[in-house]
Parts: sequence; C-alpha cells; structure tokens
Amino acid sequence: MAFLRKRSKAAKNAEAATDKAADALTPSPNPATNLILADIALRGGGALLRRAVETGLLGATAVGKRKAKQVVKGRSLGQSLVGTMIARVATRSVPGALIVGGGLLAKTLFDRKRARAAAVAGEEKFDKQARKGRS
Repeated sequence: MAFLRKRSKAAKNAEAATDKAADALTPSPNPATNLILADIALRGGGALLRRAVETGLLGATAVGKRKAKQVVKGRSLGQSLVGTMIARVATRSVPGALIVGGGLLAKTLFDRKRARAAAVAGEEKFDKQARKGRS
C-alpha cells in the first residue's frame, strides 16, 4: 500500500506551479486592490473586444469599415442599455438564453425571408425590363 501514499510527478509539478504562482509579482500587496485592478482590466478589454467585433460584423456587410466605426461610435445610451440588458438576460439563466436566442433566430429568419422576397421582386423587375428592351 506504500505506492498509494506516494505522490505522482504530476501532483508534485502542480504543487510547485501553485507555489510559484503565489510568489508571482502583483501590482499591490493588497489582494483587494489586485482584484479591482483585474476587474478594470477585464472590463476595459471586454469593451475594446466588443467594439472590435461590432465594427467587424458591420464592416463585413455593405456598410464598409469607416461607416461601421461611425455607427458603433454613434449609438445612443438607450441602444447601449438595451443591448446590455438583453445580454444579461441571455447569460444569467438557461430560460433567458433560450428566449433571447429564439428571438434572435426568429429575427434572422424574418430578415432573410424579406431579403429573398426583395431579391425575387428585383429579378422580376429586371426580367420585365429585359422583355421591354427586346420588343
């Protein structure tokens, strides 16, 4: 039974890594201050990432990069609050995620349906115009 008491090499390495992490340099000796600094850094990084993703998604469409940046910058406080509230509902519970996800899916399908109808109407118009040009 002595082999059960022996620690594995992986366990020893994990303990050594934990000890080294505890000795790591931190901005402040006060853990509460370090937590506040980490929170600020994460929120700032999250805001930058969010803005980059929004601009990228808008820029990928027909809007263009320059205009996408202006659109993201020009959002009103109300639009930002609604987006934040919807994201919170979606991330706080499974039913919230299902409701928000279902709503987004329905809106996407509705928009795609309208886009197809517009494309069909455009095709019909071009066909009619082409027929007139032939006569």
